[in-house]
Amino acid sequence: MSDVPAPRPVALITGASAGIGAALARVFAENGHELVLVARRAQRLTELADTIAASGRARPHVAALDLTRTDAAAQIAIELAQHGLEPQYVVNNAGFGLYGDAAELPLAEQLAMIDLNVRALAELSLAFINSLTRRRGGILNVASIASYLPGPGMAVYYASKAFALSFGEALHEELSDRGIRVTTLCPGPVPTEFQARAGIRRSLGRSPLVQSPEAVAKAGYAALMRGQRVVVPGLANHAVTVVTRLVPRGLLAKAVAFSQRSRTKPSAGS
Repeated sequence: MSDVPAPRPVALITGASAGIGAALARVFAENGHELVLVARRAQRLTELADTIAASGRARPHVAALDLTRTDAAAQIAIELAQHGLEPQYVVNNAGFGLYGDAAELPLAEQLAMIDLNVRALAELSLAFINSLTRRRGGILNVASIASYLPGPGMAVYYASKAFALSFGEALHEELSDRGIRVTTLCPGPVPTEFQARAGIRRSLGRSPLVQSPEAVAKAGYAALMRGQRVVVPGLANHAVTVVTRLVPRGLLAKAVAFSQRSRTKPSAGS
C-alpha cells in the first residue's frame, strides 16, 4: 500500500490579483474551498493569500505565472502535483481588453489578448478534466455582456468574450455526463483595474448596469454550484442580453461604436 497521501482538492483561480478574480477568491474561501491563486503579480497574490489566511481560512497556494506562455497549463499542473493538489474547480478569470480600433492598436498586444482571453481559457478548461470528473467539480469561465455584442472600438476583446460564451455553453453540454458543471459568468461594467489597463479614460459613473466585483463573484459562485449554464448578474445587464436578440446586428454594431467613442471623454473632475 502506498504511503503517498491522496491529492487535496482545490479551486484554481486565474487573474486573482485584483478585481473580480480577487473577489472570487474570497467567495470560494468563505465557502470552505482551498485555493490556488494564479496571476503575474506575485506580491498582490501574496497579500490576498495573507488576508484570506488571517480570516481563519486555509492559506491559498500562490503561483505567479504569465498565462500567455504556451507552457502555462503544464507549469500549473507540475506546481499542483508537487504540492499534492488537484483541481476540483477551475475559474478562468484572467483576461484584459484594449480600447481603440483594431487596425490602430499594436498587433502584438492584440495577439497577446487572444492568447490570454481565448487560448489560455480553453487550455485550462480542458487540462484538468480527469480531476474535475473525479471530484465532480466544475469550471467557471468569466466572459462579459460584451459576449453578446459586436465590438467596434474593442473588436478583439468583444470577439474573445464571444468565444468564451460559446465555448462555455458547449462544454456545459459536453461535460454534463461526466458530472462536471460548466458556468459562464457574463457581468456588465465592473469598477476594477480593467478600464485603466484597456486605456479607457472615462469612469463608469453611476449606472444600473454597473455591479461591484463582490456582487459579480457571489452570483458566479452561486450559479456554478447550481450547475447553471450562463449567469448575467443584474436585471439591467440581463435586459441588455435580451435586446441583443431582437435588434439587427448592424444596428448593434453602430450603437456600440457610438458608445465606445464617448469613452475617450475625461470624466468630470479628472
